[in-house]
Amino acid sequence: MVIRRLDLRPKFDGGTISRSELRRLIPRAPLSIDSVTERVLAIIESVRQGDENSILRLVERFDGVRPHSVRVPSEVIDTADRNLDVKVRAALEESVRRIRKVHQSQQREESRVEVVAGGVVTQRWVPVDRVALYVPGGKAVYPSSVMMNVIPAQIAGVRSIAILTPAQRENDGWPHPTILATAKMLGVDEIYALGGAVAIAAAAFGINDSSGLTVMEPADMVTGPGNIYVAAAKRALRGVIGIDSEAGPTEIAIIADQSADPVAVATDLISQAEHDVIAAAVLITDSPSLAEKVERELNERVMKTKHSERIKEALGGVQSCIALVNTTAEAVQVANHYAAEHLEIQTSDDQLWAKEIRNAGAIFLGRFSPVSLGDYSAGSNHVLPTGGCACHSSGLSVQTFLRGLSFVAYSEAALHEIAQAVITLAHAEDLPAHGEAIASRFEGRSGTKT
Repeated sequence: MVIRRLDLRPKFDGGTISRSELRRLIPRAPLSIDSVTERVLAIIESVRQGDENSILRLVERFDGVRPHSVRVPSEVIDTADRNLDVKVRAALEESVRRIRKVHQSQQREESRVEVVAGGVVTQRWVPVDRVALYVPGGKAVYPSSVMMNVIPAQIAGVRSIAILTPAQRENDGWPHPTILATAKMLGVDEIYALGGAVAIAAAAFGINDSSGLTVMEPADMVTGPGNIYVAAAKRALRGVIGIDSEAGPTEIAIIADQSADPVAVATDLISQAEHDVIAAAVLITDSPSLAEKVERELNERVMKTKHSERIKEALGGVQSCIALVNTTAEAVQVANHYAAEHLEIQTSDDQLWAKEIRNAGAIFLGRFSPVSLGDYSAGSNHVLPTGGCACHSSGLSVQTFLRGLSFVAYSEAALHEIAQAVITLAHAEDLPAHGEAIASRFEGRSGTKT
């Protein structure tokens, strides 16, 4: 059997199942950031104290190749752009068009509220000044992650964008040419051959050469998915630099009833298991018949795929299963507790059940909206919360790169009107100087007491 079957039907005592019970039954793959923290902290310190040469030695140590410099030369980027396959370029251009269209709708407008006559609070959305966008490069090549990071940052109005992506032995130490060409297509030419914890630390502290000249400016924020070392470095440096999330292994959950196509369900499970041996693939269904058909499809199809061993290990892991429930309503409950990165709904009424979803990174409705579409060309962003974080976090968006600034402008009359209330609250909190800062503006006048 390629994937385990989990019967949740007896667990719905009184029609509900607890989140803690579900987490025990469908755990995430074992992934302990703490297990690499000590090593990552040592890497971070080496980057903080080092220069370009010492960082290049770290790159050689971890990636098995030493590029000529941490920054990719413009001529290398131009060559990659010229040699990009025509069909790949056309596909990327169409994806860019769709992603831009969706993300342009996420722009925030300034708001102005007159609290009282003469008292106005205005909120303006201001972009981060400089961002470092991480693009992974391990088992696959991810030009899609270039698009998903760069486009929302550009629409937000970020003025300075750097891309960090691992060096590759197959490319003379430079990142994959498709990554470079995609960046060029989007107008980004500041690219560094840096991966893992080294890249995140460089984003936080910047890089100087041996004479002290700046090679790479530090960034205000770093975004983008990565492996456990990237996640650990983000956690360690949060506060030194802004982060989007500590992204973990990819995951898919599918709510399906007897109307679902078992071939579509099976291939979608396989597609996400292809990413990593600890990727999660979960089918939640009230149809034993569908479960059996999907199992047969998996048994047949997994061995025929290119990365069959990787997929087989992911589907056979504790993090993957076919979960049987009594009703679609129960399936929705399980999905909301699980809070998947990707959630598909393939039922006889997808729109109805979609209204009940509260926790998911992105939701894909119907047979013809697979997760693979969202990975590349739906227009939505594929940098999404994993590991159950969808119950409190959102995916990457234009909003990620914006900060809301409040501008407070009160007239003398408006401040006088509320002065006594502020002074009262200041004394209630035993912060009398706060009250004095108000009262001092009206000294010698009646009506305001300290």
